[in-house]
Amino acid sequence: MHLLYHLWLSPFSRKVRLVLGEKGLDVTLKVEKVWERRDDFLALNPTGEVPVLLDPDGMVLADSLAISEYLDEIHPEPPLLGRSPAMRAETRRLVAWFDNKFYEEVTVNLVDEKIMKRFLGLGEPNSAAIRAGNHNIHYHLDYIGYLTERRRWIAGDELTLADIAAASHLSCVDYLGDVPWEDHQPAKDWYARIKSRPSFRSLLGDHIPGAPPPRHYADLDF
Repeated sequence: MHLLYHLWLSPFSRKVRLVLGEKGLDVTLKVEKVWERRDDFLALNPTGEVPVLLDPDGMVLADSLAISEYLDEIHPEPPLLGRSPAMRAETRRLVAWFDNKFYEEVTVNLVDEKIMKRFLGLGEPNSAAIRAGNHNIHYHLDYIGYLTERRRWIAGDELTLADIAAASHLSCVDYLGDVPWEDHQPAKDWYARIKSRPSFRSLLGDHIPGAPPPRHYADLDF
């Protein structure tokens, strides 16, 4: 069985959890409080970041993209990078969009300010950053809507790692109740489809001590 060191609202951890779920692989989850800088964890990943995956053979893997591509190679069905070079290129482009652009413009400004600062003891949330995150998310939801009105999924006709990356970030923000779904019906329709997949059940069961999700978070008919 795989062992995954993760944090509840780490979108990169959630990405790996969804990949494992789509591949039908069993995993044991271990919350890693990265701010404690444990020596045993740093020996696994000197960056001190999650996710870190230990496979059944004892191999240690770090970085969500490296882990995801490794799992896609070792367990090729269903293919999550795409079945053609063009599809794989588009998938990687969109994974980078969400893991870099969305992360910096939305996730950091909302999730890190509202949740991570508390755990790290970094003081009160920055209201300007939160306003920026709430403003920026509309642009990204519009882009998801633009893509999914032209394709079945974000990168094409099949679900790929691009959908998983996007949903991982949005699910973190949705845990805070900060996704304006009512203003972005096409993006909401896409999210409802991926949220209903069996791989998503683990994420919907997350419950951070002292910070419960809104009522709609685990509702498939939100």
